[in-house]
Amino acid sequence: MNIKRIFGSILTVLGIIALIVAAVQFVNNSSTGVQNIKTLLTLGILGLLFFIAGLGLVRTTKDES
Repeated sequence: MNIKRIFGSILTVLGIIALIVAAVQFVNNSSTGVQNIKTLLTLGILGLLFFIAGLGLVRTTKDES
């Protein structure tokens, strides 16, 4: 297995985890404080970025045996 593929898998998993944590934070927070919005945006954007980058690495890396 290629290092790029492993790194892409790790990024994808981290992205999924960050998106799940952002969704849980969004559902559980009833207050609309500025700090909560910043946290949600940060987790959501980083999660989406990691997820897309990881999928791109896994998809574009060729398997060489």
